[in-house]
Amino acid sequence: MKAEEKRETFIRLHQRTAESSRVMLSFIFFLICLLHLRHTTLGVVGAVTPKPIIINGTYINPELGKYHARLRVLARSCRDIKEIHGASQDGMYILTTESGTYYQTFCDMTTAGGGWTLVASVHENNIKGKCSLGDRWSSQQGNDPDLPEGDGTWANTVTFGSAEASTSDDYKNPGYYDISAQDVSVWHVPNNEQLTSWTSSAVLRYHTDSQFLTEHGGNLYHLFKKYPVKFGAGQCKSDMGPSSPVVYDTGDKDSTANLYGPPVGKEFESGFITFRVFNADQAAMAMCSGVKPTECNPQHYCIGGGYFSGRQQCGDFTALEQASKNLTQSAVLLFYR
Repeated sequence: MKAEEKRETFIRLHQRTAESSRVMLSFIFFLICLLHLRHTTLGVVGAVTPKPIIINGTYINPELGKYHARLRVLARSCRDIKEIHGASQDGMYILTTESGTYYQTFCDMTTAGGGWTLVASVHENNIKGKCSLGDRWSSQQGNDPDLPEGDGTWANTVTFGSAEASTSDDYKNPGYYDISAQDVSVWHVPNNEQLTSWTSSAVLRYHTDSQFLTEHGGNLYHLFKKYPVKFGAGQCKSDMGPSSPVVYDTGDKDSTANLYGPPVGKEFESGFITFRVFNADQAAMAMCSGVKPTECNPQHYCIGGGYFSGRQQCGDFTALEQASKNLTQSAVLLFYR
């Protein structure tokens, strides 16, 4: 091969090699750019820096701070929350039972020093219905002689309803049987009243300060195990359960008597709360709110029972038809402390 031909062949080979190198370099550069882009994108997505919610120990959003504080405050009762954590505002709080069941309920942190836990409400949805649907605190199964304790709600661990709807339906939370308490507080609040207005709208509010629950197991669940709400289990007067004087927060002895009506005003003494009583027919009622019976017709001023006597005195509000509508159209809220 002549020298000139060798030189041209070398140049063509060099050009092809150079072109191949440029293509390879371009491809490598493309891969580098692609990897860099992917890394950058992932960095943006995966390394988001959250905005601070606390600056110098203070929540930027005070409401968020209150929410977090409530989540951290898990106790057995509202009294624990108040005494251990210093809570002072009425409202909804989260509590836990000894076994670890969480539930939400209303805490009264102001009345008589506060620390009151809402555990139940008795709401009459149809006062003319006798032990009918909705009468959870007596019997939803009619006036059945084969069920002398009705649904047994006062002495079982069945729960139902929600705290915020306590004035619109029956309510019972795990605190009813789990909390170890000394006293009770009772509010009569008009039906369907909003939670924020419970205190101001109540027609009657009172509490005990005798620590009577300590003698009966620490709560109403244990009290009613000891004094069952059962037809035929006792006699009027001689087998009445515990009674405690009360301190009024809204109302007084006279207003209490007026709520039940003049016809029965001479059959009880105002200024007390009484549990498990019998009438002349041996029908049992669970609770006499604000009064202590002196005669044998407690179906007209006591609630939660009254079964199987053959008369129209069975239901959550037993036979309260002659009482004031301010009373019969209000839910009975039960608190522990």
